[in-house]
Amino acid sequence: MSVRTITPEELFEKMRAQEEFVLVDVRAEEKYNDFHIENSNVSDMNIPKTEIFRLEDESEENIAMLPMNQELIITCTTGNSATKCANILSGRAYDVVVLEGGITAWIEFMNKK
Repeated sequence: MSVRTITPEELFEKMRAQEEFVLVDVRAEEKYNDFHIENSNVSDMNIPKTEIFRLEDESEENIAMLPMNQELIITCTTGNSATKCANILSGRAYDVVVLEGGITAWIEFMNKK
């Protein structure tokens, strides 16, 4: 099962268009606190991947703070963990999209702007 992806440029355009979505950063809290994608019209949250991985092991169906009815854009450092998390979440009926290349690609894109 392949999860949809979005490029940094597409994400930037979505933000510019004031589209509503939730950005879920699955990196460790300290990395998130160092830097994360922020925008006035974006709800961003940090849910470390370990919490999402736990969904696989436990009978818990979902993560209470994650909205079911909104697009979730999942990001990590390079995109690998985000893809694993997105697969778990989409298996639980969340609407997920992975940021291609993760925060690393986002920073590169923003530095070129």
